[in-house]
Amino acid sequence: MLKLSKLTDYAVVALVRLAQADEVMTSPALAQATGIPEPTVAKVLKILAADDLVVSLRGARGGYRLARKLDDISVARVIAAVDGPISLTACVDGGGCDTRGLCGLCGQWDAVNDAIRGALSAISLSDMRRCGQRHGAGSPDWGSERGSDREPGQGPDQGRGAAPAVRDISAAGRAEAV
Repeated sequence: MLKLSKLTDYAVVALVRLAQADEVMTSPALAQATGIPEPTVAKVLKILAADDLVVSLRGARGGYRLARKLDDISVARVIAAVDGPISLTACVDGGGCDTRGLCGLCGQWDAVNDAIRGALSAISLSDMRRCGQRHGAGSPDWGSERGSDREPGQGPDQGRGAAPAVRDISAAGRAEAV
């Protein structure tokens, strides 16, 4: 199964919460507002600042604020900032592979990787926030159709020409759209 790291999940939560605050927040205040342990929040903010997703302000009134609007930050950008490039296998995008001569699939994973990267790039953190607001506190239920004009199983921007987001890839290799 393909899963995001907890650190990436926490980064998305922190960025969305910073946008809701619409002001500078300290690491302890953000930890309290999100329920994420403060050392983890501090680590996430440092990573996000290094990738220019948040701005660190020093001083008595210091803290962190968003460097850009949530509309301008894709889920793919957060994943790349926290975990590095989105790459399903070692051979994606010409990467090295120990079994290149034997497996016969060299380059074939690129299309799958590109589809996933494209789907994650098409979802902004603003989209994530809207879905969370629609479904209340807790994890967004991307598959829920309550109060929606979408078809069952469609993601937040489907039906308007957007690519489907991919939630996970099962052990059998089937991509599950959200």
